[in-house]
Amino acid sequence: MNPNKALWEKGDFTKVAETMRESGEALVSKLGITKGISVLDLGCGDGTTALPEAQLGASVLGVDIAGNLVAAGNERVKAAGITNCSFIEGDAMDLHELNDATFDVVVSIFGAMFAPRPMDVAKEMVRVAKPGGRIIMGNWIPGDPTMVAQILKISSAYTPPPPEGFISPMLWGVESHVTERFTNAGIPKENISFEKDTFNFKASFSPVEFLNRFRLYYGPTMNAFEAAEKNGKAEALQQELETLFISQNQSADNNTTLIPATYLRVAVVK
Repeated sequence: MNPNKALWEKGDFTKVAETMRESGEALVSKLGITKGISVLDLGCGDGTTALPEAQLGASVLGVDIAGNLVAAGNERVKAAGITNCSFIEGDAMDLHELNDATFDVVVSIFGAMFAPRPMDVAKEMVRVAKPGGRIIMGNWIPGDPTMVAQILKISSAYTPPPPEGFISPMLWGVESHVTERFTNAGIPKENISFEKDTFNFKASFSPVEFLNRFRLYYGPTMNAFEAAEKNGKAEALQQELETLFISQNQSADNNTTLIPATYLRVAVVK
């Protein structure tokens, strides 16, 4: 079983996703989603990009490894009265429940990048896309000075080393690795393009409260604090992350949060 299931079901990512809605909509508006096309939103969470895709008229299927996020996504769809979007549990490395050449667009924003076997992820995304269809990924960039890469970097210093054979999800933010994965899946190199973009986390509460949501609800940060507590280093981790969140906040009001994070947008044509 994909170990990520336990990781992403551990907390409640909806508490972080609530700060991502506005940028999710803005990102989707750039993707050329049109009425009547079929979209697979892979690693969809509770629908930060899937709902805006459906609101543009696409027929959307959201797939996520975490059952609690799938349930939350279906609740959001129901509450919004959206009938052209649904969510199911599934594994980005093995989409056996989905037929070949089914989707006009396959989207994965900060989702499939976390699956442990990236070559399998690329093959599956290519397999389920229609000929001439598009694959779009948003992936965090290793070593980037903005928030998400730095959270993961800081947290990794407090956690045990990863198991042998571990492939960092951040390599999805390196163009050469992305190119290798998709060419290995049969995509010509010239059909793969890249663009750096900015995703904003926006909240009506302070950066420290925002950090608290990561500590309480975001699986990787929860794990980092658990490991740090065993070593008596939880306070040091808290201080490092507080400094990061406060310094990255671009809101003029200290009681609200606006933190931009740079990511790599990948576009592939099958």
